[in-house]
Amino acid sequence: MSISFRPTDVDRAKLTKLAHPGESQSDVLRRALDALDQLDWERDAQAAASAIMASGENLNDEPDAW
Repeated sequence: MSISFRPTDVDRAKLTKLAHPGESQSDVLRRALDALDQLDWERDAQAAASAIMASGENLNDEPDAW
């Protein structure tokens, strides 16, 4: 699969600024996708934790299973 990307001048500046030494623009975009994926995971985890807290569930109140 191939994806076309026509960066604006601002996009090019960001790609240059965010690139590590020896890293291609594709590498920078891959890192950005990984960072977005991580951010999405963290938001989901926070939402799940907030839902548990809102429910009043407290595992510390439960007897140990072992």
